[in-house]
Amino acid sequence: MKRAVIVHCWGGSSNYAWYPWAKAELEKKGYQVIVPDMPDPDPPKLATWLPHLQQGIGQPDDELVLIGHSIGTVTIMRYLETLNDGQVGKVILVAGFTDQLGSKELENFFETRLDFSKIKPKSKHGFVAIQSDNDPYVSEQYGTRLKHELSAKLVIKHGAKHMSGAVDDEEPCLELPELIENL
Repeated sequence: MKRAVIVHCWGGSSNYAWYPWAKAELEKKGYQVIVPDMPDPDPPKLATWLPHLQQGIGQPDDELVLIGHSIGTVTIMRYLETLNDGQVGKVILVAGFTDQLGSKELENFFETRLDFSKIKPKSKHGFVAIQSDNDPYVSEQYGTRLKHELSAKLVIKHGAKHMSGAVDDEEPCLELPELIENL
């Protein structure tokens, strides 16, 4: 069965930003979709997020699509590092990044460097990185790094900021058609 798991951002929830729209669109395409409310979302903690994601996924297989937003992308990459065998079908990273962005609250996700040599082979159909060219939190350079390290297809959205909810007077991003186009 085709499955999708959407991992939300710092301070997010299953009903935040474009997640409900993506869930509905994926369900129209025959996916069973879960958007787990991650524990301790503000600030996020890898020690609780990773086991929660592992439990929500259960047994990974090549029918599974993992979709992450912001720190959710790092959670997914950390999850892929833990897989000893098996693969997921595809990984879509929205506003993804590879370093702690200078934020003390995110240091716990980066106690070790991401091991791209472990991450890259864990997605059967590869990676897609969707980045905005004016994200105030995650520089466009991270999309280029994900493209380089994971051979990700890089999709640049123009003027989409962080593709999140109404934060810091940002217009909320309630739909993300690039996600569906890149399944």
